[in-house]
Amino acid sequence: MTNSTEPVLDVQGIVKTFRTKRRLRQRPVSIRAVDGVSFALHPGETVGLVGESGCGKSTLAQVVLGAIPPTSGHVLWKGTDLSAFSRAQLRKYRATVQAVFQDPTSSLNPRMRVSTLIAEPLRIHRRGDRREVGRRVDELLDAVGLDRGVRTSYPHELSGGMRQRVAIARALSLRPDVLVLDEPVSSLDVSVRAQIMNLLKGLQSQFGFSCLLIAHDLASIRYMADRVLVMYLGQIVEAGPAAKVFDNMLHPYTRALVGATLSIDSSRYSARARLSGEIPSPLDPPSGCHLHPRCPVAFGPCAVVVPALRAVESAHEVSCHLHDPTVVGATEQRVEIVTGTD
Repeated sequence: MTNSTEPVLDVQGIVKTFRTKRRLRQRPVSIRAVDGVSFALHPGETVGLVGESGCGKSTLAQVVLGAIPPTSGHVLWKGTDLSAFSRAQLRKYRATVQAVFQDPTSSLNPRMRVSTLIAEPLRIHRRGDRREVGRRVDELLDAVGLDRGVRTSYPHELSGGMRQRVAIARALSLRPDVLVLDEPVSSLDVSVRAQIMNLLKGLQSQFGFSCLLIAHDLASIRYMADRVLVMYLGQIVEAGPAAKVFDNMLHPYTRALVGATLSIDSSRYSARARLSGEIPSPLDPPSGCHLHPRCPVAFGPCAVVVPALRAVESAHEVSCHLHDPTVVGATEQRVEIVTGTD
């Protein structure tokens, strides 16, 4: 990661609500898909955003990409608020912040050949003549480990891993400063996942772009991310450098995510990491801490008071009453979850 005090992307207090109906003929109600999320992304850095399906990760990604506006809050691009951008500035922003999605089959036009797919962003943004575009396509195919012979192939003629390599090449065609990776390997076989993650790490080292990596499991995040954001029902419940978060997981939800993965150390957290029930509907989120109906170590204040995201140690933040010394009765519970004893 490149050290820099100036973030390339600064997300400040983003809230995104949608209006919907629970039933036909009922009045619309508001769903808060993203609830006050803040983070910064520095040049060359990878920030991992992890959480269960439906927690608001992809909605946040759409806000960052400029695809949908936030209800409140700000997305600052190199210090300038996206809401203040003109149409021309927003077009330039979308060229410098590109996305790679979960399913390459649906993100690639099946009627376009590989060379046309990769060249399309260059032509839209008028980056070079035909010869220069062709040369750039060949360079990108080499960079993502594809034979130049696939130039004339259609997406359905390629394997899943090859299609995702084409999607990555297309995203890199405009030399973006940021890649938003929305579940980029979850639809691939396990062996292919490792290849794509290694490819992404190598390309980041080569081209120096920053990454916002979105995933529902911590395995990919642990391998690729410099910093980790753990999201639950639209809120960040734990955040910090990857090494600190994985060495000392403070939030019960983070431990539950790790305990649910097939990792060598998941047994350390299994007893106190299990969550009961399903993730609540954002139509009717629980009071207090949103996790408390499922949390194995919840106690009195959890059902009433919303815990603030606060620093427990340097650069490591958690939103949990178990780690707030001002909450009465937290000390004994805190010992249990920190030590992981049964």
